[in-house]
Amino acid sequence: MRPATPEDAPQICALLNAVDLVEVGRAETDLGSVETDLVHPEADLGRNSWLAFRGGRLVSYGLLWDDSGAERIDADHYVLPGHQDAGERLLAAIEGRAAERAGENGAARAVVHLTLNSRSTLDRTRLTARGWRTVRRYHVLTRPLTPEADPAPVPPPGLTLRSCEAEADRRRAHALVEETFAAHHDHQPRGYRQFLDDLGAGMDWSLAWIAALDGAGDVAVVLTRDDREAMAWVRNLGVRASARGKGVGGHLLRHACAVYAARGRDTIGLGVDTENATGALGLYTSHGFGLHYAADTWEVTLPVLSPRAALPPTPA
Repeated sequence: MRPATPEDAPQICALLNAVDLVEVGRAETDLGSVETDLVHPEADLGRNSWLAFRGGRLVSYGLLWDDSGAERIDADHYVLPGHQDAGERLLAAIEGRAAERAGENGAARAVVHLTLNSRSTLDRTRLTARGWRTVRRYHVLTRPLTPEADPAPVPPPGLTLRSCEAEADRRRAHALVEETFAAHHDHQPRGYRQFLDDLGAGMDWSLAWIAALDGAGDVAVVLTRDDREAMAWVRNLGVRASARGKGVGGHLLRHACAVYAARGRDTIGLGVDTENATGALGLYTSHGFGLHYAADTWEVTLPVLSPRAALPPTPA
């Protein structure tokens, strides 16, 4: 085991696509998304990333990040089938570092979250044996696109859209995301610079739109991406509470579908919390989105550790 570096991005991407093939039936990870994680200003790869090799082959990868600055710590974990021992060693290293990081934040415990495909290549019995439990289910939904089926929609009366190429509109988009997602499970507040860092260099701001309603001002935002090979992607769609139920979210969704159909895309996807209290799941399914795969958030609560206690075992 060793930490990752930005130069490892191609082999990490290959590993994630091998995992994709098992879990969802096709490779869906793009190099750009891996690179965004590895060059993120908050990454601290020397302490928060792990690569596990067997015979020179990368068989498992983990990444930890801390958006809360408190007890809540998040992680990613990927392992090839047939290498569960390596995957569990990496999982132990993640747990140790998460407990250390929460202690550095001054927290009394670490609440660690890990989101895995419901058909994960990681043996889930190993998770439960280590005290992990599922706390939330998410669906990744997709919808086919064609220019004929997805013409530009007519907006509701008084509703106008503008894209976010201007700096002021990017800041407004950030404020709307923070407001509309504040009560969502797993949302952690992010400053404007952090918001841009999370989006990475591949963000095309002409494909992000703010909706304004006469007499109410800016009421909604949608951030989308066209830098995934597998499909176009809706990253965030948020409507202010005062404007819900007025067709704003549906119009933004149809607008995005029309734009991507005109760009030649044949599929658009998004992720949704199945327990979202705003009715987002119903909105998406009513607009033709169907289940691509399910993912579960796993959680474990750990006591904080001293830095020395959190070190992973020396590889044999």
